[in-house]
Parts: sequence; structure tokens; C-alpha cells
Amino acid sequence: MSTVVEVKDLVKRYGDLTAVNGVSLSIDGGEIFGILGPNGAGKTTTVEMIEGLRKPDSGSIRVCGIDSARGAEKIKQLVGVQLQSTSIYERIKVEEAIELFGSYYHKSHSTSRVLDEVSLHDKADSFVETLSGGQKQRLALALAIVNDPQVLILDEPTTGLDPQARRNVWGIVLRLKEEGKTIILTTHYMEEAERLCDRVGIMDHGRIIALDATRRLIEEVTPESAIELTSPDEGAEEILGRITGVSKLGRDGDEFILHTREAWSVIKELTRLCDEKKLSIESVSMRKTTLEDVFLSLTGRKLRE
Repeated sequence: MSTVVEVKDLVKRYGDLTAVNGVSLSIDGGEIFGILGPNGAGKTTTVEMIEGLRKPDSGSIRVCGIDSARGAEKIKQLVGVQLQSTSIYERIKVEEAIELFGSYYHKSHSTSRVLDEVSLHDKADSFVETLSGGQKQRLALALAIVNDPQVLILDEPTTGLDPQARRNVWGIVLRLKEEGKTIILTTHYMEEAERLCDRVGIMDHGRIIALDATRRLIEEVTPESAIELTSPDEGAEEILGRITGVSKLGRDGDEFILHTREAWSVIKELTRLCDEKKLSIESVSMRKTTLEDVFLSLTGRKLRE
């Protein structure tokens, strides 16, 4: 696949703060690329520079072969953007909003087609103020795709939505991928990233600290399984740390996470220690490791911190 977005050595400073510090990445046509990181990691600043909303202090950006330093206006015609929060006049109707935004571009989809894409045909004549949170997010997505963009940038598109509304947005995003769109997605939701993204880049303190296919990143950075348990015993950490096959032991108060590639062997050993050492365990569960575990392993902190 050809490279559609190419970023090299991108830097953005605000006074003494370096928000983006030498970021480089390339995104292929037709893929969904996720940028993950906690608040303040620099992901929103990075996508805002790709969008053309902010100018980098140094580095280069090419979108669809166009250098952003020389062709910013051309790029804006090729890119669709859904920001973290989209403010739309409340007393405009859904259909009118889409027609208005479509008029800003040299070319645009028909309003009817866009309404179909985001499943809002039944709300075409409704005022924005009457829409639910999920419907407003789908309208924001409609405004981002009205110009039939080659590149679609979604900055935390499902924040604040209930699970059903979030999955509705996921379905739309996957359909857009099937149409050949290149999509850049920032998100706080690990399930969302694992469900949608072909590759992810994890940002922290303005840098890309890991970048790979989603499943490969999990397999390479963290062990295959995680055993979670709760124990109020003071000596629990010392006892759990002795278990053969545990590559990393994490703790948060009375909650422990045992990372291992030998899950069933570890569970057998854990059962034996509970009996031999009289270790009290209030709950225990086993799961596959996730991107959240990858982030914890790389940075020592949770995604939302």
C-alpha cells in the first residue's frame, strides 16, 4: 500500500513545554491508525498539526503527497476532521448543517448519502438541540465526511457515549474503511483501539514510544496472559513474587496482576500457596493482556493518568 500520511521529526513547543518531541510516523492508504496516550501525551497536538490547525515548530508533514508547508489549503480539501467536541448551532436542522458544511468544499457528497452513511435519515428535519449524545456524535462524523475525504481524522470520537452508541460509531468507522478511507483515530478506550485499529502508536511525553500492529504490539511487549486477584494479606506481594513463571507482578492496593506465559502452571502454584501459606484471596480471574497492559508496561501508569 502507498503511504498517504507521512510525518517526520515533528516538534511543537509552547514556551518551556515541548508538547510534541520528534514524532515520526507513516500511515498507509486504507488503514485505521490509532494514536494512544494519556492526557497531555501530545496526541491531539499531533493530529491538529496533521489537520493543519496548528503549525509545527520543526519537522515535515505530507498528506496525499502534498507538503503541508506549501499546500495547506489543498490538504484541507482532502481531509475530514471530527474534533473532540464539535460545536454546532443548536437551532439548525441536521440536513441544513450537512448542506452548510458541504458548501465549504470544492466537492461534496449529497446530503442524502451522508445521512445514509451515519444512519440519521430519520433525523434530517430535526433541530440539533433535540439530538441525543450519540446522534450528535454521528452528526459530527457526517460533517467530517461530507467532502468525501481521502483522510479522516477522528479525535476521541466516542468519548462520553454509552456502549451502544459507541458501537454504532464503530460500525460507521469500519464501513468507511471498507470504502478505502485512511483513518487516524485517537482514543482513550482500549477496546475501541483493539476493535478498530490496524496499527497503533503509543505516545507519552510528546514521543512515540511504541508503534506496531495492535496484536503484535501486545504479544511483543507483554506476556500472553494476566491473572488478576485481590488479597488483603500483608504478605501477599512477597508470596506472589515467588511464583515460578510470573514475569511481572503489578500491585494497586489489595489488587495484584500477575503477567505470565504459563497461566495454568501459575494458577496451580497459586492454589498450592494459598493452602500452604494460608494466603487469603477474595477474587481471581484470568484474561488475555490488552493494550492497557502494554501502556502500563511501557510507562508505569494507566492510560487516563
